Amino acid sequence: MQYSHNFNPTISDEDIFNEIVKEKEYIGYYNLPFQDTTPFKEYAKTVTQSNVVVIGIGGSTLGTYAIYKYLKHSKNLSKKLFFLETTDPIDIKSKIENIDLEDTLFVVISKSGTTVETVAIFKYVNSLVTCNHTNTVIITESDSKLNTYAQANAMTTFDIPQNVGGRFSVFSAVGLLPLAIVGINIDELLKGAKETNNDFFGIFGTQVSTWAKSSLVRTRLLKKARFLVEYKNSFNINVVFSYSSRLEGFNKWYIQLWGESLGKVDINNTRQGLTPIGIIGPIDQHSFLQLIIEGRRDKTVTVIKVENFDNDLKIPAITLEGLEDLDYLNDLEFSSLIKSQADATIEAIQNLNDIPCDVITIDGVCESAIASLMYEYELLTSLCGKFMYINTYDQPGVESGKMILKKKLQS
Repeated sequence: MQYSHNFNPTISDEDIFNEIVKEKEYIGYYNLPFQDTTPFKEYAKTVTQSNVVVIGIGGSTLGTYAIYKYLKHSKNLSKKLFFLETTDPIDIKSKIENIDLEDTLFVVISKSGTTVETVAIFKYVNSLVTCNHTNTVIITESDSKLNTYAQANAMTTFDIPQNVGGRFSVFSAVGLLPLAIVGINIDELLKGAKETNNDFFGIFGTQVSTWAKSSLVRTRLLKKARFLVEYKNSFNINVVFSYSSRLEGFNKWYIQLWGESLGKVDINNTRQGLTPIGIIGPIDQHSFLQLIIEGRRDKTVTVIKVENFDNDLKIPAITLEGLEDLDYLNDLEFSSLIKSQADATIEAIQNLNDIPCDVITIDGVCESAIASLMYEYELLTSLCGKFMYINTYDQPGVESGKMILKKKLQS
């Protein structure tokens, strides 16, 4: 008897990898780690202002904020970085009141050049201080109206490649320029992203992308992406539980990346999506962890730990009357305490044996570590999109809301 079948439940890992390799030819974010950073560093040297204000929203700010938030307390940065990213009038006023606008460089970022929120805030800033070529730099697409405005006013501009979507643009001028200006080592950032890229694609030296070369990163990400997609109807909510307040910005960036990329209609006209949740430990041990442990089994959990906090702050060896039973905390470093809290949460979840859980441990508080984490999540997002048969890089749901808003404002 002869037998053949086509019962394979889904595309193979190798086929998915080959699809990603093809995608590299026209999706630009994959190649950003290999760019020349000289223009950003040279411009950064010319900036004399003490403050840098990024005016943008969404992908124009979230990635930059994630990196800055993670690193700023461990670096002796030369300048302060602020973000104007919402049209909430209270937020705008309160932030601007604490910034010396006469000693500020404004970095205006909009891929399309017509983002309503960005233009509205920029207009307001212009009413408070003269924005010109001496204190304003523009980051946008080369053919946008914002670029035309910049050229007319002799402002320095940096280009966002058309094949790099906003939420994937952190390793372009969008993130690298403001981070370089405040003193973060952008070459080390790209080094972390580059190492992850090379491991995933099996690139060493002049070798081209190859499936044959074994890869720990590729194996890990393919396994996770396949599980998330194949079990999406059972575990539709994906919780990132970050055990460091420094990762609060990363959580926000992940939520945009995941939601805007994966909430789509697939090739069969079926609605797809994975729901991102970002929480911080140990704070949310006292709220969301209860839902994870005893709530519905509709969530996966990724715990992110930091191995080296680069901080030796200790709990003092003092006894408080009535609290003597807690003296075992004496002389314990807070970094050790938070790592133990993370480990306890992980063990509590894993002991239940019915909550999918994985653990990511970041080596330390440095540029390459946060960049590697973010680049891995970009790759994971792309893999999930391939498994789901969707376009990971458009956002028609967001665009429809923009068109409605424009009609309302013009009426």
